[in-house]
Parts: sequence; structure tokens; C-alpha cells
Amino acid sequence: MKVAGKILVSLLVVGVLLTYSGCKKKKDDPEPITDQQIEKLSKLWKVTTVTLDGVDKKSDYANFTLTLAGTKGTVEIGYTTTGRPSSSPWASSGKFTFDATTPETKLLRDDAVDVTYSVSDISLQTSFQYNGAGFSRVSAVKGQWVFTFGL
Repeated sequence: MKVAGKILVSLLVVGVLLTYSGCKKKKDDPEPITDQQIEKLSKLWKVTTVTLDGVDKKSDYANFTLTLAGTKGTVEIGYTTTGRPSSSPWASSGKFTFDATTPETKLLRDDAVDVTYSVSDISLQTSFQYNGAGFSRVSAVKGQWVFTFGL
């Protein structure tokens, strides 16, 4: 009876080992696009060019910075600005929400402004139409804005 028990235990161990050896490793799930974008965007960005309706406004924004900070696993990213002039389409701080269908190129600012963006490891470009009664003299800031940033 002892020999039969040993054989049974040995067969069980071999069976378990064969079962697990046949299992493939589960591929890692790809990182969500919003997490990838949060990683790229979460930096202190310094303005390099600014235009309003195609007119250069860089001199008004010479010291403008945009700091973006987000947490992976969320669809929001916060922002703060410094060096903005008194007439600006930017609040001093706020948040963006990633667009559900195109999070790699579209954000919605918390003041309902749709922002199209392009980001790499070293540059960020944002463009948006600003019509709001927001953070400054409205007539001086209405129009199509394009901000380009570097590190």
C-alpha cells in the first residue's frame, strides 16, 4: 500500500507540473493612452512661441510657463501658469480632462475650452479658440491661440 501511495503522489506532482508548464505567461496589458500622455505632459513647460489669430504675441508671454501634473489611472491633468499677462486666455490654475475618443490629441479645459495638443519628449503645442468671458479683458484675448512650449 505504501508503494501505491507514493506512485499516486508522484503522478499528482507530475500532473501539476505538466499543467503549469503548459501555461503561457499572460502578456502585460498595454498601458492606457491617457497614462502614456500623462507621463509625457507632466512637466514644467516654458513658452517658445505664441500667436493669436496668426499674430505673434510672444513678447506678451516672455516669462510664461505652464506646469502640468497628473496621476496615472485618471483622465484628468491639472495645470498652473506663471508669467501670464493681465490679458490672457489662461487662468492661473485649472484642470484638463482627456477627450474620450482622441485622448492623444484632445483635451477639454475646465472652462469648457477644447484644446488640441501635440506632445513629444521635449515639446508641447496647444491650440484653441478662446471666446470666453474669462480671466482678463475678453476683447483682447478672443480668437485662435497657438502656444508652443519647450523644456
